[in-house]
Amino acid sequence: VWIFGYGSLVWRPGFEFTSRKVGFIRGYSRRFWQGDTFHRGSERMPGRVVTLQEDRGACTWGVAYEVCGEQIAASLQYLNMREAVLGGYDTKLVKFYPQEKDAEEPILALVYIATPQNPSYLGPASEEDIAAQIIVSSGCAGHNIEYLLRLADFMRYFCPQAEDKHLFSIEEALISILPCLYHTEESREET
Repeated sequence: VWIFGYGSLVWRPGFEFTSRKVGFIRGYSRRFWQGDTFHRGSERMPGRVVTLQEDRGACTWGVAYEVCGEQIAASLQYLNMREAVLGGYDTKLVKFYPQEKDAEEPILALVYIATPQNPSYLGPASEEDIAAQIIVSSGCAGHNIEYLLRLADFMRYFCPQAEDKHLFSIEEALISILPCLYHTEESREET
């Protein structure tokens, strides 16, 4: 079984896997439209995490994990709790296209998508409003800012050819609101 991650799963899958591949799925855009009251926010201040929005001409980059044998039941049980019960996500099967040049056929993968029908769905907002909400939100997995920055870093380092205007616009809005954060990150890289 293959599982496609496009949010925190790209850096913290939390389950055992046999192999992983960077690549993309078609027909979806990544959007910070899902509320999070557990991992990256609270009931009082929900964080913003990503979900997928159907978008015919778009593609979303991420990581597909292959799970085999005993890993299958354990990973699906873990992800059901993490994504469905705590997150409000549903599952779908999608075609995953590996980044590797020698990849032949797309791989069928399971993906978790939060739909507008779930109670934590927040929907669209301006990049500035999303950034402002991310700045003040924190949950048991850490601050919402870390989630945004780790996802942006993943895209920069593993998929430099890919565009994700929504993600990078929110990152820019966050940096303009908190310029001291950006300078702290720059000085850390220089040392």
